[in-house]
Amino acid sequence: MPGMRSFIFPIVLILSACSASNSADGEETNAETTSEVSGPLLTHSVFFELKDNSPEAIEALVDGAYKYLEPHDGIVYFSAGARHTDYQREVNDLAFDVALTIVFESTDAQDAYQVTEPHKQFIAELEDNWASVRVFDSLAPAPPAR
Repeated sequence: MPGMRSFIFPIVLILSACSASNSADGEETNAETTSEVSGPLLTHSVFFELKDNSPEAIEALVDGAYKYLEPHDGIVYFSAGARHTDYQREVNDLAFDVALTIVFESTDAQDAYQVTEPHKQFIAELEDNWASVRVFDSLAPAPPAR
């Protein structure tokens, strides 16, 4: 399927980021937990196409993701952001406005996240502007302990 290969490179970058144990400013990050994870990580990738895809609407969704979804137990890596509109290679899938990537330490951690009140509130407050939502969940080996 055209465009599906474009998902491989971001996943490789995410896994590379997960192996880091400190952020650029020296503070501890959730990536510390990867050294304690023995099973596979669950990568939860969500692509939102918005009805109103103005810069303000995109910013509202990204801000909502950081407000409601980032502070959850079991998250190893979190990222939400607008599609890079100037980056349009032949292999890029352009049918989204905002991408959300969360790497969980386990499938159980992702299952617990799905039923939290903040996750439900994120959906309730922002879903009216969603034209489509595509979710891709995949497993990846935990980075080796350092």
